Amino acid sequence: MLTANKLMPRGHGLAPVLLKRAATIELDWDVRQKSRFDATDSLGRQVGVFLPRGTAVRGGDVLVAEDGSLVRVIAAPQPVLVITHCSAHGTPFDLTRAAYHLGNRHVPIELKPDHLKIEPDHVLAAMLRSMHLIVREADESFEPEGGAYGAHASGNHGHAHGGAAAPVGPVLHPDAYAQPHDHGHEHDHHGHSHSH
Repeated sequence: MLTANKLMPRGHGLAPVLLKRAATIELDWDVRQKSRFDATDSLGRQVGVFLPRGTAVRGGDVLVAEDGSLVRVIAAPQPVLVITHCSAHGTPFDLTRAAYHLGNRHVPIELKPDHLKIEPDHVLAAMLRSMHLIVREADESFEPEGGAYGAHASGNHGHAHGGAAAPVGPVLHPDAYAQPHDHGHEHDHHGHSHSH
């Protein structure tokens, strides 16, 4: 088994031709958030990955094996919930509210300008729908935020500002948002269709 214990975030500093020639491994978030795992690369080699504890591997990162070979990581498609705002009943700001409530529950979230992604959870999906958001299931790559105090995961590459982590606010039970809502007309947030 080949051992890889060095990570180059996004392959920074490597020539494009080296990245193009590198073997690849396709991994979902469940594996990439671990600092130690085994995988098989595109050349059929067994690779044992041993990174410093707490290191998350992102799509586009490059692992350096003990023999000097490079292995480019691809974020594998996986089941996710894609959350968008309902233009008929809300605004894009609803995504900010949703991210706040999900963050209070320590839910890993991928943030995009026009949508959020989380791992499947029917209780959270019901909460989000009750907040007038559209929630759909998809198979897509998942790259959640690493948090303000994460290292590589959040894009903070080795600089610290001191201080302790900020306390997290109260965590409300998801059922607090599960109350039905009525706009006086039929309305479906399970997909993109709306009936008025």
